[in-house]
Amino acid sequence: MIEVKLHDVGEGMTEGEIAHYLVQVGDHVTTDQPVVEVATDKMVAELPAPVSGIVKEIIIPVGQTVQVGTTLLHIEASNASEVSRVSEPAPVAVAAPPAQASPSKRVLATPYTRKIARDHGIDIEAVTASDPSGRVSEDDVLRFVQAATTPQETATPIIEEVTYQETSPETIPFRGIRKQIAKRMTQSLYTIPHVTHFEEVDMTRLLALRAEWKAVGRNINVNAFFIKALIVALKEYPVFHAKLDETNACIRLEQDFHFGMATETPDGLMVPIIRHANQLSLTELHEQLVALQQRAQNGALRAADLKPSTFTMSNVGPLGSTGATPIINYPETALIAFHKTKKRACVDENDQIVVRSMMNLSMSFDHRVADGATAVAFTNRFVSLIEHPTTLLLELI
Repeated sequence: MIEVKLHDVGEGMTEGEIAHYLVQVGDHVTTDQPVVEVATDKMVAELPAPVSGIVKEIIIPVGQTVQVGTTLLHIEASNASEVSRVSEPAPVAVAAPPAQASPSKRVLATPYTRKIARDHGIDIEAVTASDPSGRVSEDDVLRFVQAATTPQETATPIIEEVTYQETSPETIPFRGIRKQIAKRMTQSLYTIPHVTHFEEVDMTRLLALRAEWKAVGRNINVNAFFIKALIVALKEYPVFHAKLDETNACIRLEQDFHFGMATETPDGLMVPIIRHANQLSLTELHEQLVALQQRAQNGALRAADLKPSTFTMSNVGPLGSTGATPIINYPETALIAFHKTKKRACVDENDQIVVRSMMNLSMSFDHRVADGATAVAFTNRFVSLIEHPTTLLLELI
C-alpha cells in the first residue's frame, strides 16, 4: 500500500489545507495523475499519484489543515515494480499552469475557481471570463451563480403594497489562499506595532525622463526607478531593511536585496519577489517586473517567485488609490506603497503657481525597530532621488 503524503510545495511551508480531492475510493489512477488539491499560504497546488493503482482509502477530510508529512490517502499499486521505484515523494505540480492546446475546450481557471464552480453545480465552460486573457476568475463564477439564481421581477397591475420575498445571502468559501492571507495579515497586525508615515513626491522630472527614453525605444517601468531609489535609501537607513529577532534579542540587517512586489492576482494578494535587485540594471529590472506581472496574472507564479523577501513595495496608483495604511509583510520591518499620480497646481521656489505631477506615498514601519524621525529621513532621501532623477543616475555609477 502506497501512502500519498503532504509534501512541501513552497519555500518554508509547514502546513496546508485540503481543498479538494480529484479522485474517490475505488478509482483507478495512473502515475503522476493529480489526486488532491492543497491550499497553502501562497498557492493552490496539486499532489500527483506516485504510482498507478486503485485508491483504497481517503484519510483526511476536505477543509482540514494538516502538517507536512501527514498521510492523505492510500493507493494500492497495480504493478509491483512501481512499488520498489517509489522511494521519495513525487514532485509537485503547481496549480493553474499555462493553458495547452487540446482538441476540447480548455478553460483557463485556477483549481480553487473550479472548486467554487463545482460547489455550485456550474459548468465552468459556460462562464464568461472578464479578463482579456480568457482566464475565468472566482468573481466571474460568483457573478454567473448570482445571475442564474436572481429571480426576475415581473410587472403587476396591483396597486396594493408590494411584498418581497427575502433572499438568503450568497456565501463565498473562506478557505485556501484567501484564508491564508487573512492569517498572515492578522499575524502581522497583532505582532507589529504599525505606524504609517505619509509623503508626497513630485514626479514631473522622472516622467519627463521616462518619456525621453521611450521616444528612443527604451521604455522603463516606473517601478524600476522606485526600486533603485529605495535601494540607495535603504543602504543609508538599513534599519528599514531588517528583521527583528526577539528570540536572540537583536535586529538582523539584511544584506541581500530581495524586493517583494505586492500584486493582486486572480487568486488574491501575493508577494512575488525580484531577487538580488541591487545587482540588476534598470533595463534588467524592467524586464523582470514585466515577466513577474505576466506570471502573476496568468496564475503561473513559480515557487522561486514566492520565496521570502527582505523589503516589500506596493504600487496601487494605477488602480486610482490616493492613500492607505498598508500592513507590513511580516516579519519585515517596513512596507512602502505608491499611490495615484495626478497633475496639481503647486507653488514653486519663486512663489509662482505651476502645474506638477504629484504622487502620494505611504510607508508603514515597525515602531519597535525604528522611530518616526528616521522614517521621515528615509522617505525624504527617497523623494529627493525621484524628484531629481539625474542624481539617482549618479548613484548607479
